[in-house]
Amino acid sequence: MPTQTRSGHWLGNFLALLMSPKMLVMLLTGFSSGLPLLLTGSTLKFWMREEGLDLTTIGVFGLVGLPYTLKFVWAPVMDRLIPSLGGRRRGWMLITQCLLLVSIASLSLTNPTNHLMVIASLSLLISFFSASQDIVLDAYRRESLQDEELGIGSSMFIYGYRMGMLAAGALALFLADQDNFSWNSVYLVMGLLMSIGILTTWFAPEPALAAPPPQTWHEAILGPFLDFFQRPGAMTILIFILLYKVGDSMASEMLSPFMVDIGVSKTDYAVIVKVFGMVALIGGGLIGGLVVYRWGIVSSLWMFGFLQMISTAGFALLAFVGNHLPTLTGVIAFETISSGLGQTAFVAFMASLTNKRFTATQYALLTSFMGIPRVFAGSTTGLLATWMGWEGFFLVCTLIALPGLLLIPRLRRLEQAAPLQ
Repeated sequence: MPTQTRSGHWLGNFLALLMSPKMLVMLLTGFSSGLPLLLTGSTLKFWMREEGLDLTTIGVFGLVGLPYTLKFVWAPVMDRLIPSLGGRRRGWMLITQCLLLVSIASLSLTNPTNHLMVIASLSLLISFFSASQDIVLDAYRRESLQDEELGIGSSMFIYGYRMGMLAAGALALFLADQDNFSWNSVYLVMGLLMSIGILTTWFAPEPALAAPPPQTWHEAILGPFLDFFQRPGAMTILIFILLYKVGDSMASEMLSPFMVDIGVSKTDYAVIVKVFGMVALIGGGLIGGLVVYRWGIVSSLWMFGFLQMISTAGFALLAFVGNHLPTLTGVIAFETISSGLGQTAFVAFMASLTNKRFTATQYALLTSFMGIPRVFAGSTTGLLATWMGWEGFFLVCTLIALPGLLLIPRLRRLEQAAPLQ
């Protein structure tokens, strides 16, 4: 068990695992997963705000992320059907990644001022394909890793995920700020970056079947839910997943408009906010994987969740101080580290709960619950920020994180009764 002392060699085992080929696959598939999100989120909102769209319209645009909360509906298809090319997991990975390349590149033919409904439709398609890719990538990661590898595997996946977000955020904004690059050219480049995921999937091994896949549609659709809800504390687990990152998600939804309103330039946002934050994430991701590997998932959730809550309060401080680059850099660095730590433990926690017969559907159910705050609470963030001002908005996001933390002692009791790993 990763929570126990390992006769003085656990650190060497950790480093050997960190450098293994399977962790490279986790890293690069994480990049493929992280790239689409900001292209229909904060990066698109930056473009929309520059074109003069109001905060309410920008906030409501968060509803295009609805597929992330509903992906458990079609996840049984990916558990049940096996594409003719690539295998049960790799086949679906290739299909969704190719569709993402095409749909993201299609945004390069639009403009928020003249094609708002077209952009909304394309963004919804991108979210659907991205959510579908996440279904199968989560299943692939769970089925490729042993239980004791979940912490570092999740850490590498999230590191890659943040690299994808860096490309879709910092790189996209930096390119858009250049004289010879338009937003349309940026989205074409972003679409082509999906080829990284396609090539990784092509060369990655198909995970071995730990259990036979569902044999009927009845088993594929109902089996995952019956299996999950029959376990002790199922509802507590779902409520915790719903609440753990709600404050962090709400704050992230309005970060780009906030930066515009306090006067941060696109280049400063790209270089200071994103790049420095990524440097911080490197250390944070490795620390997260090491802590989960050494002390276990539930203990890590408490430590990292508390840091995550405090980091959200930092944006209220930034709203008070204004466009002060040292403060901006410090707040973003702390937020990036704490968010990466929390995400590492959170993803490992959800993976540890799945039955490998129904990995895609059960993981999709759990991550769908995780995405509900980002879509529904996130769609109201524009109204809240307008009504309360930026300082009040970020303070509310901080306080909303408390209920999730208060559920962790209950998770600890559940773990002691029936260990998660």
